[in-house]
Amino acid sequence: MSLSLKMEIDTVEDVTCLNPELLQLPEVSPFVLKTTPLLVDDLFSQWLSLPETGNLVKSLINDAKAGTAVNACANFSNVNAVGSNSLPSMFSSVNAPPLSPRSSSGSPRSSKQKSSPSALGSPLKLFSDPMQEVIPQFYFQNGRPPTKELKEQSLSKINHLFNNPLNGLLIDEFKTVTKEVCKLPSFLSSALFRKIDVDCVGIVTRDAFITYWVDGNMLTMDVATQIFEILKRPGHKHLTQVDFRPLLRELLATHPGLKFLQNTPEFQDRYAETVIYRIFYHMNRSGNGRLTLRELKRGELISAMQQADEEDDINKVLRYFSYEHFYVIYCKFWELDTDHDFFIDRENLIRYGNHALTYRIVDRIFSQAPRKFACDVEGKMGYEDFVYFMLSEEDKSSEPSLEYWFKCIDLDGNGVLTPNEMQFFYEEQLHRMECLALEPVLFEDILCQIIDMIAPEREDCITLQDLKGSKLSGNVFNILFNLNKFMAFETRDPFLIRQEREDPTLTEWDRFAHREYIRLSMEEDVEDASNGSADVWDQSLEAPF
Repeated sequence: MSLSLKMEIDTVEDVTCLNPELLQLPEVSPFVLKTTPLLVDDLFSQWLSLPETGNLVKSLINDAKAGTAVNACANFSNVNAVGSNSLPSMFSSVNAPPLSPRSSSGSPRSSKQKSSPSALGSPLKLFSDPMQEVIPQFYFQNGRPPTKELKEQSLSKINHLFNNPLNGLLIDEFKTVTKEVCKLPSFLSSALFRKIDVDCVGIVTRDAFITYWVDGNMLTMDVATQIFEILKRPGHKHLTQVDFRPLLRELLATHPGLKFLQNTPEFQDRYAETVIYRIFYHMNRSGNGRLTLRELKRGELISAMQQADEEDDINKVLRYFSYEHFYVIYCKFWELDTDHDFFIDRENLIRYGNHALTYRIVDRIFSQAPRKFACDVEGKMGYEDFVYFMLSEEDKSSEPSLEYWFKCIDLDGNGVLTPNEMQFFYEEQLHRMECLALEPVLFEDILCQIIDMIAPEREDCITLQDLKGSKLSGNVFNILFNLNKFMAFETRDPFLIRQEREDPTLTEWDRFAHREYIRLSMEEDVEDASNGSADVWDQSLEAPF
């Protein structure tokens, strides 16, 4: 082979790199070409012997010497188009198997062949630029800006309400803005006013309100986020009990259903405390005293606040704000606190519910197994701790109550209730039955009854999830440590069952508080009649706030 011909062959090898696909043989499967290198070499040798191939090689060499651009792919296509019929067929037309169909879409090979090589200048790396899709912005660090229409509507109302010589509003005049512009409960007015009036000048101007409410994107936030931002202190990412005090002060000062408390500031403070404790009991599920925005959204506080703002009778707002519910809780605490030092010890709590609880469960409560006491006095329970206890005791169907009592029964803290742990608490119940001449029920029978009520995943233990999945979970705890409610469950009072069916929206706590308030009010009426006095409370015995 001459030197010039060798150079021509080497040049062609450099350009094509013996890629079988570039041969573009319609009669031969690509799989056959790739798996049989000898066949490819044989075909390549035959292709080099064609006259068109020689002309192509010479043309490429001349172009390379002259320094012009070499478009090898186009030249190869021309050669293949002309010379494809000259190649020898590897199969006869009769015995040739059909080729697999070449799809015009979805085949990487076909897409490579159809792509233009001019973008990269090489026939070996062919691809098209990906299409760019514009995704609209969906996250705004400071909240989504209001639309032009919404902003104009809001500014129109603001201009109308702030149209006065001062170009601003005092705190007593700000309630209309809170209701009509912000669409928030009116008793948030003072908190919102002070949030904007950071310099405490006593007036909120139009520009200051627009800067906070419109430019600060508060306008487009949901109601829960708006209230959260208004109540929380600067630099905090949560709400504490202190943050709710301005809210309750405004409610007590303006709500028509609470005006009768204006002459008794001690009970105003107690009412506010009780409402805040109830809010954190139901909503602060982590129990750390820090209410997050997520917890606020998941709870029922926003709807309860809106109902309290629209309802003149505060006792119809059963969630958190009912004065009758506060009255029942406070009277129960006052009855047990015999020395009125505003603390309760073990002996005081054992008298709760006419000695309904066992000593063992009371010991677990004072060991702070279900919840660490807010009271710092050793061996004593404060009013806040009592509120948590009473809400858990009187409504064992709620999730906070189930968690409270589950921790009490779970002696080793391993997250499951075993038969041995349940038997430990039931032994005292059994002893009390014998002392009261009641027919005792063996623990083996009780355990079978509990398993039937709960239907746990495993019969050798009960988890908290098992209890939350059953409507009869509260009865399990009554069986273990509350004898009075255990006996009531066994007898099944038809009157109470009919009451539950008449209004299923009421919780166990709602029904208990209603019955207890009637009983306490009747006792108070009898006492007033016997004493000839309308003064219900002996304020000299009231503990300071």
